Amino acid sequence: MADIISHPPMEQLQDLEYCIDSNPPWAETVILAFQNYIVMLGTSVMIPSLLVPAMGGSDGDKARVIQTLLFVSGLNTLLQALFGTRLPAVVGGSFAYVIPIAYIISDSSLQRITDHHERFIQTMRAIQGALIVASSIQIILGYSQVWGLFSRFFSPLGMAPVVGLVGLGLIQRGFPLLGQCVEIGLPMLLLVIGVSQYLKYVRLSRDFPIFERFPVLICIAIVWIYSVILTASGAYRGKPSLTQHSCRTDRANLISTAPWFKFPYPLQWGPPTFSAGHSFAMMSAVLVSMVEIFKFFTLLKSVLKQKKKLVEVTYFALPTPCLMLNIMLQSTGAYKAASRLAIATPPPAYVLSRGIGWQGIGILLDGLFGTGTGSTVSVENVGLLGLTRVGSRRVVQLSAGFMIFFSILGSYTKAWEIWEIIISPVNPSCVLAGKFGAVFASIPFTIFAALYCVLFGLVASVGLSFLQFTNMNSMRNLIITGLSLFLGMSIPQFFNEYWNPSHRGLVHTNAGWFNAFLNTIFSSPATVGLIVAVFLDNTLEVEKSKKDRGMPWWVKFRTFRGDNRNEEFYTLPFNLNRFFPPT
Repeated sequence: MADIISHPPMEQLQDLEYCIDSNPPWAETVILAFQNYIVMLGTSVMIPSLLVPAMGGSDGDKARVIQTLLFVSGLNTLLQALFGTRLPAVVGGSFAYVIPIAYIISDSSLQRITDHHERFIQTMRAIQGALIVASSIQIILGYSQVWGLFSRFFSPLGMAPVVGLVGLGLIQRGFPLLGQCVEIGLPMLLLVIGVSQYLKYVRLSRDFPIFERFPVLICIAIVWIYSVILTASGAYRGKPSLTQHSCRTDRANLISTAPWFKFPYPLQWGPPTFSAGHSFAMMSAVLVSMVEIFKFFTLLKSVLKQKKKLVEVTYFALPTPCLMLNIMLQSTGAYKAASRLAIATPPPAYVLSRGIGWQGIGILLDGLFGTGTGSTVSVENVGLLGLTRVGSRRVVQLSAGFMIFFSILGSYTKAWEIWEIIISPVNPSCVLAGKFGAVFASIPFTIFAALYCVLFGLVASVGLSFLQFTNMNSMRNLIITGLSLFLGMSIPQFFNEYWNPSHRGLVHTNAGWFNAFLNTIFSSPATVGLIVAVFLDNTLEVEKSKKDRGMPWWVKFRTFRGDNRNEEFYTLPFNLNRFFPPT
């Protein structure tokens, strides 16, 4: 039997081309970095497209917010890759903040402002103040090493379902959204699978695997052109509003409204305003990084129907100690997956805490610049590491440069003139300007949904790969794994069925903070998975099951000095470890 089964556990993946500190040739690096930028663009466009109209902003305001979000995402990604965990992880806008921001938008004092632009400015300043206050909690918990201390209760058995649910918990951003424009989404999904898997060994020239390295760029280019043809031919005339928003390439209205040159700067919307209620609502966002995906789409439908009126959402008010749990959980799961896909060791507790601290600084920058939302690790970009088999840190650092560049500079060339002439029969205003970032932002979100089906699934499978270090012939381990995965999907589904903008969840007592706590905790797949997996793993036959849980392999990665490779992967640049030694 031993001769038949020859797949021993492996600490590091072996079939990736480039690891965290190895770099492709420069030409390849630049294209890979641009591909990372394109992948993170979906979320960066969708969040402002939902929130800015509800805040009273114009299309010009929406374009400016998108530019600001891209600029700050570039800064946060660069800071995280240089001084945080140093993993090849993109940091971008998060859907977790959509509902707390909706609470701020629906504030009666802001709704009474009759001038739309003035209401947008005042709402943005209120969101900025709330983000600044919320960031302080994550900074404190990160740099105080509290999260690192909590991570001592993690084991490969406990983390496998948690990291798995980081990907599986995002199913609402996959096929349910793809199905809103199946004539674009389904071809994209099939094309991504075909190009990245069935054509990956095809070499067109110089023995270079172009289809394996750049499947996202190739597939998006083909399906994007196909969707432009459908739009220009009038295929969506008379279709429902949701279908048009999902399928058409001219609905973003960003090309004609984006400024030619705009350098985002702190406090560009004016000084932030601070409110205790807004701050508590914003801080609660860190608890809902998974569940808000479902609520986001419910809210989106309301916005499409009402356009100028946003229903009131007011149940988010939580006591401070629980605020950071879910956002740090998602980030921890994403970091664990990124380390494996970058052929690095699992980040030790000190590195995780350092990354969480810098993530808090990132949210502070979101508040200072006015991005309209907070930030977290981009799960889709983590999946892209595995799809392309490139885990190079330099690629992600350069992609941060693309985010900053395209958020600042517009360019007008003959190529884009031709492009705009093609789509001008549908939207003549598009010929007014040719801005790189705005053009890319017009990609239908359905195309990104097809990508998410592949990328989120890959992240989920990376989480399950941690089970190779455990004894899966143990009934104890089978029960913990199965129960964590099943309840992690089943309980949130039950709670989500009771949520809508007017009904505030399954739990609805007279204590608003209590309702928010329970509804939020049990509506998050990753949080439910964490509670079940970590509790059972640390209470059921703990002493007798250390080896079965995978602890002999895991324990050496708890501390920075526990494995010699940690210094290679996670040491700070510029010899900064002399001033900030690992603890």
